[in-house]
Amino acid sequence: MQQALKKIVSFSEQITRRRNRGLCCRFISMADTTSAVGGGVQDVYGEDCATEDQIITPWTLSVASGYNLLRDPRYNKGMAFTHEERDAHYLRGLLPPVVISQQLQEKRLMQNLRSFEAPLHKYISLMELLDRDEKLFFKLLIDNMEELLPIVYTPTVGEACQRYGSIFRRPRGLFISLNDKGKILEVLKNWPEKSIQVIVVTDGERILGLGDLGCQGMGIPVGKLALYTALGGVRPSACLPITIDVGTNNEKLLNDEFYIGIRQRRATGKVYSDFLHEFMTAIKQNYGEKVLVQFEDFANHNAFELLEKYSPTHLVFNDDVQGTAAVVLSGLVAALKSLGGTLADHTFLFFGAGEAGTGIAELLALEMYHQAKLPVDESRKKIWFVDSKGLVVSSRMESLQAFKKPWAHDHEPVTNLIDIIKAVKPTALIGTSGQGKTFTKEVIEAMASFNKKPLIMALSNPTTQSECTAEEAYYWTEGRAIFSSGSPFNPVEYNGKVFFPGQANNAYIFPGFGLGLVMSGAIRVHKEMLLAASEALGGTVTQEDCQKGMIYPPISNIRKISAHIAANVAAKAYEIGVATRLPQPENLVKFAESCMYNPNYRNYR
Repeated sequence: MQQALKKIVSFSEQITRRRNRGLCCRFISMADTTSAVGGGVQDVYGEDCATEDQIITPWTLSVASGYNLLRDPRYNKGMAFTHEERDAHYLRGLLPPVVISQQLQEKRLMQNLRSFEAPLHKYISLMELLDRDEKLFFKLLIDNMEELLPIVYTPTVGEACQRYGSIFRRPRGLFISLNDKGKILEVLKNWPEKSIQVIVVTDGERILGLGDLGCQGMGIPVGKLALYTALGGVRPSACLPITIDVGTNNEKLLNDEFYIGIRQRRATGKVYSDFLHEFMTAIKQNYGEKVLVQFEDFANHNAFELLEKYSPTHLVFNDDVQGTAAVVLSGLVAALKSLGGTLADHTFLFFGAGEAGTGIAELLALEMYHQAKLPVDESRKKIWFVDSKGLVVSSRMESLQAFKKPWAHDHEPVTNLIDIIKAVKPTALIGTSGQGKTFTKEVIEAMASFNKKPLIMALSNPTTQSECTAEEAYYWTEGRAIFSSGSPFNPVEYNGKVFFPGQANNAYIFPGFGLGLVMSGAIRVHKEMLLAASEALGGTVTQEDCQKGMIYPPISNIRKISAHIAANVAAKAYEIGVATRLPQPENLVKFAESCMYNPNYRNYR
């Protein structure tokens, strides 16, 4: 007996040592001996390197069987376990006797979801599915993308964050609070997965257009990473959602008995910067140089500061700044197929001078340089901004925040948006203000008065914060507008013609962009890689799409689009010299597709 116990202890110690070295994990198959894919994309679970019909073993520290197997979301197949699998894994009697395929389970779940009237109820149901059957969740999401994307992410995720404490079921991701100062590395080591490739982190200060939601902003990293897997094919086991809880200034939350965060005012200054520095240092120490850290929904001042501070030393990406910029730029490039000319031939007016707007403008100016060889300083003169005090002009230079100063041009001060439009005469009006209903009928009519096809982009999220609706844009321009928004709108019929509003959804960009970084083993993000992502997306818009009023491709094609974006980004990483996976694969598109997570059930031995 003692000898047997020694063997068990020895085996456990070996497992522990291998886990600590990142060489072992819960899923062990004959394919585990394969080399790392894509510079750190190590298929430690054998999920993709084996053929789909190859039989695998569902390991934890021992073979997952019986009741525990049904409670493990990675391996649970619901009623799809065959009779042979039920015998082999002690499941007989723990399930109803009928075997139901994954496809039929998917059909049943979609039927149930459609019976809910409230989007929040659909969201809760989907999160519960993710907690019990990971593969079925992603299969459902991939096969019903257009219908479920607004549920898993904006606009429904905004309401979910607002009510996160009330609907809280089961923790997902890591919650790192000020209480953990000096222990962040220990907290990271508590996460069971060691081979992390993508982290999405928020401090909850600026959740969508809803403001400071503190710790309840966790819905954003969870939602983003669900899209990294469904749209970009990054394995769920390689994704880590994190919320940095430094308090909240939201009095309603501080007084809410169900609030899940620390109850104090938000930390600022040195306390905040030191805490974030400890976090970033611990991330690199624990996961290495090739882990992608995506900053999400930080307040403007922190977003720019963090991006500037850590871009030279870490693989970091801010979706609000860089992801939004890339997706909007691709829409502007695609719109040229209807407007004609180059970007440098047009004038752009941004309503809202925060991180999103200035991030778009920087990339837009860079693309103008690439297209027309127009110097960046000259390109900036084609781009104007409106903030809370009116048109951003040079006479206000002393009072402007640093990130607004490059966009302050010589012009007399103007405060009224309609007067600004008449003075600047922009081709495109781009809303990044977070203020709903600000593109009034008079504003849209002013744009239509001198543009044959006014380009209106109401980008603020969620839907309630959109600067105008698709219907308003089409009706107030007599069907001449090219319209795009941040949140989805239904098709609009005007004078017998059906218009399909474009959605400048960051989901078009960040999953494929992240996959490109991971599969190339990139160690830094450069602006040229963002341009590569924009060009790849813009190139997928067909003339047929343009005739329908679309400047973005159908979201149903997103996985194929993500593979092309990933290939373009990876190619640019190799060209710049920041890729570490060598040699470079011959066909990057095929390689990207081969790296993508497969949500189909596997057979168990």
